[in-house]
Amino acid sequence: MTDVLLVEDDPLLREATQLSLERYGYQVRTASDGLAGLAQFRDRAPDVAVLDVMLPHLDGVSLVRRIREVSRVPVLMISARTDPVDVVLGLEAGADDYLTKPYDVPVLVARIRSALRRATDFAGTGPSAAEESLLQIGDLTVDTASMEIRRAGQLLDLTPTERRLMLEFASEPGVVLSRAALLERVWDYAWDGDSRVVDIHLQRLRRKIGRDRIETVRGFGYKLVATPPPNNP
Repeated sequence: MTDVLLVEDDPLLREATQLSLERYGYQVRTASDGLAGLAQFRDRAPDVAVLDVMLPHLDGVSLVRRIREVSRVPVLMISARTDPVDVVLGLEAGADDYLTKPYDVPVLVARIRSALRRATDFAGTGPSAAEESLLQIGDLTVDTASMEIRRAGQLLDLTPTERRLMLEFASEPGVVLSRAALLERVWDYAWDGDSRVVDIHLQRLRRKIGRDRIETVRGFGYKLVATPPPNNP
């Protein structure tokens, strides 16, 4: 049974969400503040964590950072629509996705399933058995069997979401992928006019593989290049 850690300080919303997720077959542990949530995480890492941004004692963004120090467990953040800065900070801290309040439970369940699918698909299965499982783009190597991604032979520490992004780009090097296409392929949901989740993850991926390896094609999207563009700082 999938273990969900729900950290939410609003008692009514926490209880309602817990009961709803349990109806979908999840095992749900809850905490009412950030420190309690961190203690539960350290006691037993869940399969997925759902965190509110505004938490007492230890806020959601700080909690994500503490989790990312020790784990790649999928993390979804919940934020009010009036807190866009908190959402950006949460994604930059390492959250995989976010929802705005109020949200529908079926949407939350869909996001949880998507996050778990990415984590399961790219958990790594050891060295690849066949040469054709290797994608080579310049000094970047993507092993589609083990989902190990290397730059100049050095193994990169990527989250499951970053690995999924990298696979999409590496499968079609030089092809421009729009934000809408990336949302559908990586996060499994249709374009809703908010590109922050894509943009923030691309920023984090660029820091790890090289800022100039993913080129922005203004008005269209992004593409992976084998070598950095000329005259690019």
